[in-house]
Amino acid sequence: MKSPRLILGALVVVILSLVSGCASLKEALKGVAGISTDQLELARKSAVIKTFDLDYNTCNGRLRKALKFMDSYIYTEDKTKNLIAIYVDYNDTTPVGIFITSLGDNLTKVEVSSPSSFARDLIATKMFGFIENPDLMKEENKIIG
Repeated sequence: MKSPRLILGALVVVILSLVSGCASLKEALKGVAGISTDQLELARKSAVIKTFDLDYNTCNGRLRKALKFMDSYIYTEDKTKNLIAIYVDYNDTTPVGIFITSLGDNLTKVEVSSPSSFARDLIATKMFGFIENPDLMKEENKIIG
């Protein structure tokens, strides 16, 4: 008869833990669900960084068009961290973090991080090229199409 009480007690502890606001528990659950950004933040120290002579909105708009063009999948965003977390594409779920920061009226910094240096470099190279010259997307589309 004590086992239903034990199960109920364990369930209460789990529910309280989930709603208590414990950041590490929340991040662990995100990791299980496949949407954790901790590894992207840790990899930020080895990010590929480029500064663009563009205002934040223009840079952000070009960045998003580039991601769409490359078939990258945005799986979460964190506006407080200026983070866009993506998978390389719909088939390659290697996580890549894109941190975008305004440095002034016409200056925006973009950092690309990933636990995979190959994914980081692939996304950074293509995306930076497209941000600098949006016409590259049209040219590449002609080659592919």
